[in-house]
Amino acid sequence: MTEISTESVRANVKVRASELVGRNWLNTGGKTVTLQDLRGKIVVLDFWTFCCINCLHVIDELRPLEEKYQDELVIVGVHSPKFEHEADPVALAAAVERYEIHHPVLDDPELATWEAYAARAWPTLAVIDPEGYLVANLSGEGHANGLDVLIGELIAEHEGKGTLHRGDGPYVAPPAREGDLRFPGKVVALDNGNFLVGDSGHHRLVELASDLNTVVRTIGEGTKGHADGGAATARFNEPQGLVVLPAAVAGEVGYDVVVADTVNHRLRGVNLETGAVITLAGNGVQRLLDSERSRESGGEEPRELGADPLNTSLSSPWDVVWSEKAGALIVAMAGTHQIFSFDPRTGALAVFAGTGLEGLQDGSAAEAWFAQSSGLATDAAGDLWIADSETSALRRIAFDDDGAAAAVETAIGAGLFDFGFRDGAADQARLQHPLGAAVLPDGSVAIADTYNGAVRRYDPAAKTVSTLARGLAEPSDVLLDASVAGDPVLLVVETNQHRLVRLPLPKETLTVDEGASQTQRSKTPVAPGEHGIVVRFSAPKGQKLDDRWGDPTQLKISSSPEELLLDGAGTSVGLTRTLTLDPEVGDGILHITARAAACDGEPGGEIPDHAACHLYQQDWGIPVVFAADGATELVLDLRGLD
Repeated sequence: MTEISTESVRANVKVRASELVGRNWLNTGGKTVTLQDLRGKIVVLDFWTFCCINCLHVIDELRPLEEKYQDELVIVGVHSPKFEHEADPVALAAAVERYEIHHPVLDDPELATWEAYAARAWPTLAVIDPEGYLVANLSGEGHANGLDVLIGELIAEHEGKGTLHRGDGPYVAPPAREGDLRFPGKVVALDNGNFLVGDSGHHRLVELASDLNTVVRTIGEGTKGHADGGAATARFNEPQGLVVLPAAVAGEVGYDVVVADTVNHRLRGVNLETGAVITLAGNGVQRLLDSERSRESGGEEPRELGADPLNTSLSSPWDVVWSEKAGALIVAMAGTHQIFSFDPRTGALAVFAGTGLEGLQDGSAAEAWFAQSSGLATDAAGDLWIADSETSALRRIAFDDDGAAAAVETAIGAGLFDFGFRDGAADQARLQHPLGAAVLPDGSVAIADTYNGAVRRYDPAAKTVSTLARGLAEPSDVLLDASVAGDPVLLVVETNQHRLVRLPLPKETLTVDEGASQTQRSKTPVAPGEHGIVVRFSAPKGQKLDDRWGDPTQLKISSSPEELLLDGAGTSVGLTRTLTLDPEVGDGILHITARAAACDGEPGGEIPDHAACHLYQQDWGIPVVFAADGATELVLDLRGLD
């Protein structure tokens, strides 16, 4: 297989796209797809992994382009897994179905095609022209407008050359799934003894009787979209977390349940008596970190987000919980790797904790890093427990006397690329992409350890981890079931079995040790000493860099371990940096975040009033190892054109 080197890309050498190699193809009716089969089409390779919220955002960004250019464009999803569970072909097939992916998907468990295209981050996009040449490399989100322009240019060029072939692509739709629930996400108990479920795959809410099988009613039309109204006409888009408000608050605001309407990037309110649904917060436009910062004031993230929640952007809210200490809802804002708060009585939205940078860093609320937080629970003391999925971690936020976040600490978890299935001492224990948490009567925390197919238990007093149950199909939520008399029982949302199950808490827990793992990616050999970082960015046609308040680009660089970097860590403007690496460390990971801001306008001209502006951002974790003949420069593409 021909590897596409960064040297040839940077030198703008015309490069043939490398063949697509993997274990299997999905959404093709069982047929293998080659680049020769796609000759004459514009091809966008979408390197993704199904745990990654940013990858899911990109899939949604690409949907309008698939529709607009259905005769000229073929999108191919290249699934290159981060976690061990994601290499399971059954789990991948379920994810392709769950996220309603309507294009061919290559199963790339050994990262063969990932390596051939020199991909370094999820998500990465590669654009191939109708003659089979690579013409663009893009990392991160927010590229839909630029892709639209580029695809239009390629259509015009290759139509003129006679190399564009219109017609159907290789996509073959799989059979539809039947059943009352389809990939349910989260569950909440109702006062009447029933349960309300986020029926994510059907884009609705389902009220189930206590037998967990009888459907009492549905709320939502069952069609993907956004619409307020009655139970039969309202629309959701992959709703996840739900919370029942305290009765006094519900009586004041006129609704009983708040829903994290994840893909609509909104919070919704539901009146249980009437079934009416209203929008509480979010304007439907995905919030990109920094997009609502005041760059004039130095770019500090505002803690308060304005007085009008309906005109404020959110990003994939995944779970919600009521906090008595904060006197507000706490929201796991998975898309920006932050924790938000929302006061239903005033409509006030605020960043509760997290810088928005993706990773595992404890400290004050303003300093902490999270990574796609997806599950929330509060304990008897009022503290907040967080299932931080991408770091495979359980985190805790303690409160101060004013109800603000005082400190963030990690109970279980080691880093963005560390996972496994190991019980025992918490500092050595490992989870794998947990999505849910619940506090048990004894003060311990039950964890929906999703990719391990297990429910785990963390004991805060002993600081130990054990296993309550295993053999589940992607459990995504856990709830203490107060409707069952006697010994405590957990209610588990078993997403990939499309059901809820009861799990009596065992008298004796299991101790499992299947080891600790790290995401397996090739390490980049680097020479010791000085090492250059270059991030390529080219604004799309019709846009220019937004330099109204200085340099609109930024690099933030750190390392794991910290000792790897002798010099060059920190944040500064520009997209180049010289690092000094310590060869005594041996190997490690470079954490690189690049940002560039551009607005509609022509290069050399002024940015028009009310121009649309765009933020391009990507986080890379680059494993490196020292070698005498290693590279002295690392070239990354935020938006590179060839």
